Amino acid sequence: MLISSKTILRSKLFLTAIVCALVIAVSPLASVTKPASAQEAMDRAKVEEIIRSYLLANPELMLEVQQALEAKQKEERDAAVKIALSENKKTIFQSPNQGVIGPKDAPITIVEFFDYNCGFCRRAMDDMNFLLATEKDVKFVMKELPILGPESVEASRISTAVYREYPKQYGEFHNRLLGLDGVKNGERAIEVAKAMNMDVAKLQEIGARGDVLDAFREANALATSLGINGTPSYVVGEEVLFGALGQQVLTTKIENMRACGKSEC
Repeated sequence: MLISSKTILRSKLFLTAIVCALVIAVSPLASVTKPASAQEAMDRAKVEEIIRSYLLANPELMLEVQQALEAKQKEERDAAVKIALSENKKTIFQSPNQGVIGPKDAPITIVEFFDYNCGFCRRAMDDMNFLLATEKDVKFVMKELPILGPESVEASRISTAVYREYPKQYGEFHNRLLGLDGVKNGERAIEVAKAMNMDVAKLQEIGARGDVLDAFREANALATSLGINGTPSYVVGEEVLFGALGQQVLTTKIENMRACGKSEC
């Protein structure tokens, strides 16, 4: 098993914390408020050496502490995400600040946070299209999360204007723009819209509005509360999923939603 530099750093911090805690606990200085005498300093050094020797002889203890800490942190994150999912359910699934691809009345919803310049999102697009073609009771709710630079913001401004002005054509627009090679920006988004015979001037006017940035802020706030820091990421039922997971994983989640109303039965 490879140990990362972060793991090593955390282990050193754990060692320092353990040493300090034990020294304070057993040192005679723990109950003394006056300045340390030479004898007390010597006693402290002996305690520190005993602890150091023990930990060096039993290094697995540091790993156990690290694993326990990481498990606790995961539990806390999972609990926070569960609360965020519950408190923001309407915004996650029914916000006007999102495009919808697939049947509007489909009972199963997959929410995807994406960026037009995310290579993994482009790969995940094929998974989405496959599922929409094979699973007739599924729709995708698309959350614009332009986190990869100003070009992404430009592209998402026009994309947001498209789902507001041309909701029925949004799916085709999304696929065309995301499927392009190279960097996607406002100019390329306009080219796609023009090729689809959309009113480009109208889209530019809508895209320039301040409430478009409000939509991005809403998606970013949701992402933060759900522990999402990259794209693509998904919400299915009461579960947050990270990365381009592939058709099989999403198919399993869909089947579970049908069977028990949850992504995990």
